[in-house]
Amino acid sequence: MPNTKQDRAKVAGGQDHEIRYEAGKTGKSKAAVKDAIKSEGNSRRAVEQNSNRRMRLHA
Repeated sequence: MPNTKQDRAKVAGGQDHEIRYEAGKTGKSKAAVKDAIKSEGNSRRAVEQNSNRRMRLHA
C-alpha cells in the first residue's frame, strides 16, 4: 500500500523506525519523541511543534 499524505501526517508511535526518524529530524531523544506523542497525539506537526517548544524552553 503506497504512503499517502494522510499517512505521512501521522507518527506511528509503535513503529521504532518512525520514532528514530522523528528523533533524528528534531534532534530529540527517542524517549522525548514518545513523550511528545503521548502528550500531543500522533500528528506529526503537533509532535514537531512540541519538540520545538521544548527546545526553546531549555535554551
